[in-house]
Amino acid sequence: MTRTTRWVSMLAAGTALALLALPLTLPETTVDAAPIAAEPAAVGEAQGAACPASAKPANLGFTVKDMNGKDVNFAQFKGKVILLNFWATWCGPCAAEIPGFVELQSQYRKDLVILGLSVDDPVEKVKPFAAQYKMNYPVLIGLGRDDVQDAYGPVWGLPTSFLIGRTGLVCKKHMGIASKDQIEKEIKSLL
Repeated sequence: MTRTTRWVSMLAAGTALALLALPLTLPETTVDAAPIAAEPAAVGEAQGAACPASAKPANLGFTVKDMNGKDVNFAQFKGKVILLNFWATWCGPCAAEIPGFVELQSQYRKDLVILGLSVDDPVEKVKPFAAQYKMNYPVLIGLGRDDVQDAYGPVWGLPTSFLIGRTGLVCKKHMGIASKDQIEKEIKSLL
């Protein structure tokens, strides 16, 4: 390999790493999540800006282990606003969102549940990370659970979050980091 080829290769690799470190900021979108049951949306669902009329039912038919080995069934949270966050311990933008999620969970705990699904970390990495960030919401182990990602996906990058209304409709999808203020505004519109 020539010196020029080596430099071009290193430049390309450095550029790729730099791009991976940047948060993916795409326009907010709603997604078509596979429904667990064909339930009509209740009249009165907050459909304003946070939940469009075209919103699809979320698949709440999953039971996933949390970091303590306890089963967490998504359907048990129907009736609350759910923020389903796909993340990983190595993801800088994911870590940047977590303090805001901790605050939101504390503030709206009666009507909101945040589910943090660590997509590719073993429990041995997740537990100390969750303790360091004082995560006060269910931290789920998604390693080997591609079925959950597939139901909400495609999940192209991390973090990716889905805001699910009280009746189980997927109202928002955020690819990349979302500000606490933005998420809080959307949560309030669904309460």
